[in-house]
Amino acid sequence: MLLAQEPVDLEMAGRIRQEAFHHSQVMDILGHLTEDIGPRLTNSPQMAQANAWTREKFQGWGLAKVHDEAFDDFGRGWEFSTASVEMLAPRTAPLYALPKAWTPSTNGPVEGEAMRVSIKSRKDLEQYRGKLKDKILLLDDARVYKPGTEADWQRYDEAGLAGLQGFALPKDAKRDRAAILKRYAERQALARATNEFFVAEGVLATIGISGWDNGILRVGGGGSRRAGESAGVPELAMMAEHYNPLVRALERKETVKLRVDVKARFTDDSNQPGHNTIAEIPGSGGKANEVVMLGAHMDSWHTGTGASDNGAGVAVMMEAMRILNAVGAKPKRTIRVALWSGEEQGLIGSRAYVAKHFAAYPEPTDPAQKALPAFLREPAGALQKQPGYERFAAYFNMDNGSGRFRGIYAQENTAAMPIFRAWLEPFHDVGATTVTSRNTGSTDHVSFDAVGLPGFQFIQDRLDYFSNVHHSNLDTLDHVSADDLKQAAAIVAFFAWQAAQREEKLPRKPLAQD
Repeated sequence: MLLAQEPVDLEMAGRIRQEAFHHSQVMDILGHLTEDIGPRLTNSPQMAQANAWTREKFQGWGLAKVHDEAFDDFGRGWEFSTASVEMLAPRTAPLYALPKAWTPSTNGPVEGEAMRVSIKSRKDLEQYRGKLKDKILLLDDARVYKPGTEADWQRYDEAGLAGLQGFALPKDAKRDRAAILKRYAERQALARATNEFFVAEGVLATIGISGWDNGILRVGGGGSRRAGESAGVPELAMMAEHYNPLVRALERKETVKLRVDVKARFTDDSNQPGHNTIAEIPGSGGKANEVVMLGAHMDSWHTGTGASDNGAGVAVMMEAMRILNAVGAKPKRTIRVALWSGEEQGLIGSRAYVAKHFAAYPEPTDPAQKALPAFLREPAGALQKQPGYERFAAYFNMDNGSGRFRGIYAQENTAAMPIFRAWLEPFHDVGATTVTSRNTGSTDHVSFDAVGLPGFQFIQDRLDYFSNVHHSNLDTLDHVSADDLKQAAAIVAFFAWQAAQREEKLPRKPLAQD
C-alpha cells in the first residue's frame, strides 16, 4: 500500500528561510552566551546568569510561560578564577594545566616535590601511606605522541552520508550489564577513598595528563559536587607535552619541584537544585494542549566557553523560536523550548523534566540500584505516565557542535522516516538530505526516547568537534561556523512548525519493555 503524501508547508518554509538566512541573530545570541557570560558549569554563577539572560531574551520576543524550572538536589556550585603551574627544578618553566571542576583551591601558591603514583584499586593506596605529605602527585604514565592521520575539520561527503543508511544489529546489552555496573561501583568507591586518603596524607595537589595531544586540555570533573563528601585535594589536567617531561625526569631519578596556585571555590555549602529554562509559543484551537518541544543543554564544562558544546545548540534553539515568532507563526500545537542543565553529569535536567511532565519508571527501593545514576538503573516496575504523555508530539535536540545539519537520526522509528524525508526536501539545497534509521545517544533526546516518546537528534557535520573542541579549552567561538548555525536554525524552526501543524502527532515506536 502506498503511503499518503506528507503535507509540507512550502510557503512557511520560504518565510522561515528568509528570516533565518537574511535576518539571523544566531551569532549575536551565541556571542553573548559565550564571550559575555562564559562557561556555564551547572549551578555556577555563570549558569545562573545564562538562565536569567535567556529568560530575558524570551520575554523580549514575546514568548509565553517563560520560567526556570528546578530539578532537585544537583549539588554545590563551583567556579575557578585562576590556575598556574610552574616547574622550579630541575629547571624553571611555566606549565599549562587547568583544574578539574569541584576540586578545591590551593589557598595560595604551594610548592612541593613531584611524585609519580599508580592507583588502580583501593589496595594500591596502602603502599603510599606516610609517603605523600607535601607532595604533588602525577597520576598518569607518560603517553607516546600519536600524529594525526585525518584532517581536523571534517564534513560529510556523499559516500559518508550514504554510509549512514546501514543499520548494525544491536548487541545484547544485558550480557555486559553486570560487568558495567561492577566497574562503575568500583570507580566510584575508589574515587571517594582516594579523595579522603590524599587529604589525610597531606598531598598538596594532583596532576593528570590531558586526554588529547597538541596542547589541548580536555578537563571534566573531579573531587565531588556533593555536600558532605570529600572534594579531595586540588586536581588539575596538564597538556600532554608538558606532563610527559615531568614523568621522564622522575624516571631518570631527577628531583622535580613544582609550584601550583589554584583559585577555586564552592559557591554553596549545601546541595542546591539545578534549573532548566523554559518558554513557549502557545498553540491555538483543539490541539493547543498538545506540545512539540525543541531543546539543547545550556550547561558546559568550565575551561573553554562552551561554544560548540553546547552554546551552539542553545543559540540555534533560541533562534528557531525567534524566527517562528518573527514570521508570525500561530501553531496548532504549543511549541516549547527547553534549555537544559546538568546534561554533562548524565542528562539530569532533561530526565527530571520528562519524569515530572511525561513519564518515568518507579524509583528503585534496592539500595544498590538507588545509588546508581538514573541511566544505569534497571526499571523498577511499569512505566508511570503523566497526563502529558499522550499529549506529547515530538522533541528535537541539537548537541553535536556547530556543524551543518545533514539530516536526522530516526532512532529506529521507521514510521517517522518518510515524514522526515518530506520535511527535509525544502532544505536539500543547503545540504540537509539524509534520514537514517540509526540511533544516536549521549544527549538529551535520550531522556524522551527512553520512555517511548519521539525524541530526535540531527545529523551534523563534525567540523573539529571531536578533534579539537569537545570538552576542551578550545571550545570557543572561533571554532563555530556561523553559516552552519543559520542553516540549522531554519531547519529546527521548520521541523517544529511541521510537527505542530500535522494532523496527527508523530508516530511512536514500541517501548523496549513492551
